[in-house]
Amino acid sequence: MSGTQGGKTLNIVEQARNFAIQHHGEQRYGDQPYAYHLDAVVSLLKPYGDVAQVIGYLHDVVEDTAVTVEQIETKFGSLVAGAVGILSDQPGADRKERKLKTYALMAEVTGELEIALLVKTADRLANVQACGDHGRTDKLNMYQQEHPTFRQAVFRKGLCDDLWERLDGLVRS
Repeated sequence: MSGTQGGKTLNIVEQARNFAIQHHGEQRYGDQPYAYHLDAVVSLLKPYGDVAQVIGYLHDVVEDTAVTVEQIETKFGSLVAGAVGILSDQPGADRKERKLKTYALMAEVTGELEIALLVKTADRLANVQACGDHGRTDKLNMYQQEHPTFRQAVFRKGLCDDLWERLDGLVRS
């Protein structure tokens, strides 16, 4: 699948990046444009192929914008839409409730949709790295407290052991 921009053919990863940036609009990631976070996640996903990178760019678009899973499916297909749906926080009164519901859903994921868990691992690793880079010990402490529950729900042996090794090392530091 490819589109065009200024006469140039865009590959699916570029289309996903443009779509996500357009819909995240003025949203910020700390003091950076939101693209900073999306690019950090996708840089971790490059060894895993185009589909993982597409999902990486789209992982927050349903949760943070007016875009629906159905719109993602129309533009990027059912696998990408299914993964983005899994990655979007479930409703809840606060972060703890949302995350517990979301992790419970992730714990049940099998088969081809495990690609969502790969993206979630890259997302968490990018967030934890950003905490260290920007001195956000408050957020790092939050991720450290959530890590056992997060790991139990998301880890699948052999899926992305390299990312888990890095993540586990950072949250234990």
